[in-house]
Amino acid sequence: MEKTNVLSYIVFIVTFLHISQISNSTKPTPPIFIFGDSTADVGTNSLLPATKIRADFPHNGIDFFHSKPTGRFSNGFNSADFLSKLLGHKSSPQPYLFFLKRGFTTKMLRGVNFASAASGLLDMTGKDLNIVPMSEQIKQFESVCSLLTYLKGRDMAMHILAKSVISISTGSNDIFAYFENKSKVDPDVFTNSLITAYECHINALYNLGARKFGIISIPPIGCCPSQRINNGTGGCLEIENTFARAFHSSLDTLLKKLSYKLPDMKYALGNSYEMTINVIDHPQLFNFTSIDTACCGEGWLNAERSCTPDANLCSNRDEYLFWDLNHPTRYASELAAVTLYSGGKQFVTPINFAQLAAY
Repeated sequence: MEKTNVLSYIVFIVTFLHISQISNSTKPTPPIFIFGDSTADVGTNSLLPATKIRADFPHNGIDFFHSKPTGRFSNGFNSADFLSKLLGHKSSPQPYLFFLKRGFTTKMLRGVNFASAASGLLDMTGKDLNIVPMSEQIKQFESVCSLLTYLKGRDMAMHILAKSVISISTGSNDIFAYFENKSKVDPDVFTNSLITAYECHINALYNLGARKFGIISIPPIGCCPSQRINNGTGGCLEIENTFARAFHSSLDTLLKKLSYKLPDMKYALGNSYEMTINVIDHPQLFNFTSIDTACCGEGWLNAERSCTPDANLCSNRDEYLFWDLNHPTRYASELAAVTLYSGGKQFVTPINFAQLAAY
């Protein structure tokens, strides 16, 4: 292993072992507003009666309190939960639809989760699945901003929003759909359409008062168990990984441009691709014994069917990178969150999420 990889691993482990000290810091806790897809969904889709894209049933949540399925596509917490804790929150923000059902409260001012499984950057992604697209998530955020303004006045509301962390994890489903639909659109044209959509979303959030953006790019989606079974060898689908790398490069360029264009905008861009490939290439360093097979599922690589109450379930869940067809285990999500929060520039640039929150 290269010396730099060894050093990176040592720094990572030291950080991971002190996770409780970080989360218990006396620094002010910024509000966090979370947008995106199933990697950040903490129950939004469970509150959408018409959608079938949900995880509010076993074996999901088996390692949650009382083994309760919460709507998270995980055996426990996901990265949004761990990031929230690292930023100082006692628990992850509830879904917007939870507050809409129970009634808006001042708790919303500490943070809200808008993420909806199967959504993407493009409104057409997941359109027929009755989910909450990114454009609608931003409209929901606008409602929260209006509430904040009503309660605190415009000046204080803008101050609070400027100190808030806007976390976004999306884009994978757009690429999945591109391949599933056997799109004839030129790959470069398609990637540009995603980046254009991302720019519109960030501009909309900025115009509502957001200033700090914690962006999580697309992981090597070709290495998900759901995609590996389309490769006769069980290896990663490299064509999808090529898209993911191109997306990250274009997103990096976009964020640099916007940070110059938009006054006071700050951002941290998590390179989810490199973070995940680092684990796949060196699983033993992170105590993983399986990086290609789903913990919960059926068939080859446990990836021919999704996680259900009747699916096969692994017992050593902290040794698996993947929980189901596409999503990481609780342990893998925690590793990712710690890296985003305090990782070096090989994984998050130009600053990490901890530095972003401190501005």
